[in-house]
Amino acid sequence: MSQKIPFSFIIILGFMLFALFFGAGNLIFPPMLGQSAGTNVWIANAGFLVTGVGLPLLGVTAFVFSGKDDLLSFTSHAHPLFGIVFTVVLYLAIGPFFAIPRAGNVSFVIGVKPFLSNHAGSIPLFIFTILFFTIACFLSLNPTKIVNIIGKILTPIKLTFIGTLVVIAVIHPIGNFQAPSRDYTANVFFKGFQEGYLTLDALVAFVFGIIIVNAVKDKGANTKKQIMTICAKATLIAATLLALIYTALSYMGASSVEKLGRLDNGAEVLAKVSDYYFGSYGEILLGLMITVACLTTSVGLITACSSFFHKLFPNISYKKFAIILSVFSTIVANIGLNALIAISIPVLQTLYPIAICLIFLTFLQSTFNGRSEVYQGSLILTFFVSLFDGLNAAGIQIEVINNFFTRFLPMYNIGLGWLLPAIAGGLCGYIFSVLRKKKLSSRVIRLNNDH
Repeated sequence: MSQKIPFSFIIILGFMLFALFFGAGNLIFPPMLGQSAGTNVWIANAGFLVTGVGLPLLGVTAFVFSGKDDLLSFTSHAHPLFGIVFTVVLYLAIGPFFAIPRAGNVSFVIGVKPFLSNHAGSIPLFIFTILFFTIACFLSLNPTKIVNIIGKILTPIKLTFIGTLVVIAVIHPIGNFQAPSRDYTANVFFKGFQEGYLTLDALVAFVFGIIIVNAVKDKGANTKKQIMTICAKATLIAATLLALIYTALSYMGASSVEKLGRLDNGAEVLAKVSDYYFGSYGEILLGLMITVACLTTSVGLITACSSFFHKLFPNISYKKFAIILSVFSTIVANIGLNALIAISIPVLQTLYPIAICLIFLTFLQSTFNGRSEVYQGSLILTFFVSLFDGLNAAGIQIEVINNFFTRFLPMYNIGLGWLLPAIAGGLCGYIFSVLRKKKLSSRVIRLNNDH
């Protein structure tokens, strides 16, 4: 029998979900969006909130709705091979390829770079990332309460400081909004929509879904309806907090251009704004908090990824995977924050539509009885189109394909060309599965009549 869950627990769960999504890395994208969007910041921010807030929380809800206990079984609706490939790629994206190195980069740009000369070169980043990921690896190999204690103490302090910073920035803005950059003069909403991909949150949402389900079950809920209700309330709390902070950070970025100029990335925007309002002491405090927060995030990601890959390849120990991931992340981090973000864009342009498709197929699976053919048709056509979106983002233009898609696929020029193929693929998969079932039934009846 399910226990009644107190509302206080739902509030705690909502704040926990907010803290999981609002990592230090997520701080850098709204300010940069604001700087780039300028006078169009509100429209761009609305698009960003759809993919930076709405989709991640839908992802968590979809996982809870599925009733699955792990990510591999959740992604295997279409086919076991798809489940393995997509899950591996997802863990690589939220792990050593992008999210873990990005944590080291953000720490360096906010915590160290402001205090270096412009001619410092690449050596400081190299030294910092070696130290940063050595500590992260050590903590991952030696489970301790230190990380949890740091997280519990640091998160409220970090949010208080960031909250104070954005409130001051809203009440006493640095300057007036400036004209948008070239990328934000047309299709502004959809540009913001695609910028939300950079948070990686819709991908990591499936992993967070596991945490939420386990937390609710441990509290005594055991029916799907009760778990879904608790999840919906908790996600609403998290969504509200994320939307407010992202919007304030976007505003802060948009108002900073007049006096600070256009900066290279959101980490520099945060550092410069902090220095503007609080001076060097505020910059030092922000740098320390972000560095420790990123370190805690890295430990969590190294632990999660190492556990997954050890489960997938049991012959390789958890310890070896933790060391491998830490070394690899150190190497990737040294390409720099701007380069890392640029490299991640094509990959995320390809992965995100697949994740979005998977989320909505999960919610709709009762309408097609969970037929694998529906998943297969929808996901295959989605991938085919999103792959070329990714290639375009990487600067690899295949004109024949682009011209064809632009002519026949609605919204292809704004990054949503995969939408119609996703629907068509699902419908074709459903029709194929029904016809195949009828054919098999006819064959069985014919064989029975022959005997």
